[in-house]
Amino acid sequence: MSLFQRTQRSLFGEILDWMLTPLLLIWPVSLALTWLVAQSIANKPFDRALEYNAQALAQLITVSQGRVQFNLPQSAREILRADDADLVYYQVQGVRGELLSGERDMPMPDDEAPRAGLVRLRDAQMRGQDVRVAYTWVALDIPGAPSATALVQVAETREKRSVLATEIIKGVMFPQFVILPLAVLLVWLALVRGIKPLQQLEERIRARKPDDLSPLDESGVLLEVAPLVSSVNDLLNRLKDSIATQKRFLADAAHQLKTPLAGLRMQADLAAREGASEAELKQSLQQIGYASMRATHTVNQLLALARAEGGGQVRVPCDLAQLTMDVVRDSLPRAMDKRIDLGYEGAPIAAAGGTLRGNPTLISELIRNLLDNAIGYTPSSAANPGVVTARVLAEPLDKALLLQIDDSGPGIAPAEHELVFQPFYRTLGTQVDGSGLGLPIVLEIAKQHNATVTLDVVNPDAAMPGTRVTVRFELE
Repeated sequence: MSLFQRTQRSLFGEILDWMLTPLLLIWPVSLALTWLVAQSIANKPFDRALEYNAQALAQLITVSQGRVQFNLPQSAREILRADDADLVYYQVQGVRGELLSGERDMPMPDDEAPRAGLVRLRDAQMRGQDVRVAYTWVALDIPGAPSATALVQVAETREKRSVLATEIIKGVMFPQFVILPLAVLLVWLALVRGIKPLQQLEERIRARKPDDLSPLDESGVLLEVAPLVSSVNDLLNRLKDSIATQKRFLADAAHQLKTPLAGLRMQADLAAREGASEAELKQSLQQIGYASMRATHTVNQLLALARAEGGGQVRVPCDLAQLTMDVVRDSLPRAMDKRIDLGYEGAPIAAAGGTLRGNPTLISELIRNLLDNAIGYTPSSAANPGVVTARVLAEPLDKALLLQIDDSGPGIAPAEHELVFQPFYRTLGTQVDGSGLGLPIVLEIAKQHNATVTLDVVNPDAAMPGTRVTVRFELE
């Protein structure tokens, strides 16, 4: 968690946080370690002096006629006591713990086996003050007592040690108080310099004109920023293609709507002229109704294509067979009006080893456009009715579902298989009214569901070979 919280995150602030936060956290740790090291350094010279004094006192212990004696000259006693900062105490005990010389209230060592000749150090308290104690046992040559030892202790208060440790810490800490702000300043300046290329890139983008969608120059950017610039360039290219598609789409849409709207105006003018008969008025009204239906159909197709291109819909499990049967049922009235045999082959099927996830509304729109095209382009009469068949097939091994729409119409020439998926393209030689948006809508919805659309011939040797449209849905 960063030390500096902001309502809006910034790259500069994030880097600064991650660089300064460890620095500020390590600083008190460094001070604590410095204190411990200073204490250890301050103890060493005074500990050596205490050890020397304990050894010197041990050499003054003698054995005469089986008795332990300790002779400390007055001059040596005065030198031992001569300290203007700390108090020095000593104690010498005999074999049975009797006091030979020194302070009677000196604290005894912890329970441990005496080891002659080895000087040890410990911390203790003497008369309410913390002291450092050096102690050793002295082996004595007493007949009949081979393991006889005497104890020598020298204690010193810790004033000089504290003063020396404080001086060491001051000598280390004061430079750190200067170095830390300097380090923060250097980090700040380094970040300002490092972030400058991003600011220059921002200025270049802001200085662009609204209609300038050309790629950004990647030659002058840093290596770490190059992927960002590449992504922006990719976005600009896709945006340019999208805008070009929209412009072309609007131009084509305006062209397609212009014809029925012009027909509406012309028929309205004909109906409004003087001397028009009742039959002419009826004919004009019929033409107006036909033109309005054609315009309405075109607008509905444009809206369907816009919905399909929008994408981003919530995906739910879909029953493709049930959706197909529902659309077939809704299309029966139109098929019956044209005397077309419309039907669904097969029973409802479950997903083949997976689940078809998609938008039911868009999938129904895809099926409806395929059936509308099949019904519209299939010639039919009472003597020779056309046939349109919808089916859903499962491919368990490939985990896929196939939607097929067959018709008995004239078919689509192989050279036009790709062209019919372009908006507003109409197959040549047909007299069927339409907007040329049905198959583009199908293709766009299929792309939204990661499906593929293919065109095939139903009966290649027949006069009316027919068309089979197959939509392949991959299951999850």
